[in-house]
Amino acid sequence: MNNQAVLLANLGSPDDCKEQPVREYLNQFLMDPYVIQVPWLIRRMIVSLFVLPKRPKDSAEAYRQVWTDKGSPLVSFSKELREKVQSKLTQPVHLAMRYGNPSIESQLLEIAENPAIEEVFFIPLYPHYADSTVTTSIREAERIIKEHNLALRLRVKAPFYNEAKYIDALVENASPYLFERSVSNPEQPESDAPHLLFSYHGLPESHLIKADPTGSHCLKSADCCTQNSAAHQFCYRHQVLETTRLFVEKMGLSEEQYTVAFQSRLGRAKWLEPSTENTLIELAKKGIKDVVVICPAFVTDCLETLEEIAIQGQETFLEAGGHSLKLAPCLNLHPDWVDMIVDWCSQIPVMQDTATNKGETLS
Repeated sequence: MNNQAVLLANLGSPDDCKEQPVREYLNQFLMDPYVIQVPWLIRRMIVSLFVLPKRPKDSAEAYRQVWTDKGSPLVSFSKELREKVQSKLTQPVHLAMRYGNPSIESQLLEIAENPAIEEVFFIPLYPHYADSTVTTSIREAERIIKEHNLALRLRVKAPFYNEAKYIDALVENASPYLFERSVSNPEQPESDAPHLLFSYHGLPESHLIKADPTGSHCLKSADCCTQNSAAHQFCYRHQVLETTRLFVEKMGLSEEQYTVAFQSRLGRAKWLEPSTENTLIELAKKGIKDVVVICPAFVTDCLETLEEIAIQGQETFLEAGGHSLKLAPCLNLHPDWVDMIVDWCSQIPVMQDTATNKGETLS
């Protein structure tokens, strides 16, 4: 594959944890039409009048709680991931962020400087499909290639929410946190094992409805996610529930041992339920004392895991009567995750019919 380059793409982070860089980052992120899906003028008013006046200060404080000597955890982990993948491949491996730096534009332009490269294997680092993550990343890459007239063919890795190696990696990564207590005390009753909370990034319900290519399936019934439908290829809710089902099946957990919830809400739109915050309170009220939280929608630890769950979530759970909340880390640099990406890049990619809701083709 001497004519191919690999481009890993993650969400991104502010360049610094100070208020102004955070404001710039939030502006870029929230003005994306795939994130806040309303007309430009309304989106501009929402961001300028209701978000940017106050949120950058609060977000900057949150970022400061997780910032490291290497900077943003999301960016630093992603850079190390790129290095580990590169060490096992012959083709060049690049890293880009949809928002912030290094940008998708800068990386595609750098790739295009090598006349031998004809194809970019583009890997959005999101297990589950959503317009606000997968689609916006692909559209940005397509825009840059067209705008700069780059002689590059774009091949895209499809969401991998149900791939066996992804599930195996999640299980292998989370198992030490789930069984930590039983290992230290082999005679401990199974009923005292920590409760597992799957906390997925939230999404407005309107995003699911808009992404539904059938126009008649998503959220039309209580069991829509378990009914066979072409909509599942683009349904975030179906895909996270499928990840959960496969994980639980692999671990042999009963229904009483786990719960699914959704975090990171913004604005007044109706979001997927139940919320992680309310779920933590309810679990504590039910008498559950120990919780382990896993966030499979994120492959890299970031503000949403390290601050929203490990700090805020823990405070919420303890105040409601819980005793212990532990965050199982994201895949980050887990060897199985690194090998999984290497396997994708080492195989000759096969074109896949992953048409978007607009009828276009991704591969």
